[in-house]
Amino acid sequence: MLELKNIDLTVDAAAASFVKDEVVDVVFAANAGELASREGPNRYQAGDALIAGSTGDRWSVSRDRFDAKYLPVAPLGAGEDGRYRARPLPVLAKQMAEAFTLARCSGGDVLQGLAQDWVLQYAPGDFGVVENARFQKVYRPLA
Repeated sequence: MLELKNIDLTVDAAAASFVKDEVVDVVFAANAGELASREGPNRYQAGDALIAGSTGDRWSVSRDRFDAKYLPVAPLGAGEDGRYRARPLPVLAKQMAEAFTLARCSGGDVLQGLAQDWVLQYAPGDFGVVENARFQKVYRPLA
């Protein structure tokens, strides 16, 4: 299995910009814990967002990153459990030809992807892995 380390999609000709178009269900964690996503473990702290996507996938996002990436769906107020829409923020993505592993961040949870899954780079050193079928449903090329 390919182990991805020190990658930078900003200099990868095979990467392109995409935008997520999805409404998700969110519960804010009362305590620290861990949830299992298809791609691997997601450790979280109290106050972090526990997300259920429109395709049934689950993952966690730290609270400071969540507020920058999601907006509450009215009449919900920010920070309340409920439905949130992904902000239309560009993300770099690259489809992988073989199975791989990748840390979410330096020293963070290690995620696994299968051949045809996607590596996402949200910012320098900040990564995600998305199953191909899910990627095709919720991401669109940046126009």
